[in-house]
Amino acid sequence: MAKAVKVKVKMESTAGTGTFFLAEKNPRTHPEKLTLKKYDKKSRKHEEFVEKKLK
Repeated sequence: MAKAVKVKVKMESTAGTGTFFLAEKNPRTHPEKLTLKKYDKKSRKHEEFVEKKLK
């Protein structure tokens, strides 16, 4: 049976509030770092979230 392709990544806010969430991505089709604009509850604004390494 084949191994799963998707990996979990940590999406951390660039506002410096420490807010993060987990997401999945396929590194074979998207090798670049993932960036998304989402709502940050602590800063109460839409901020850019960037992919960080999940420990």
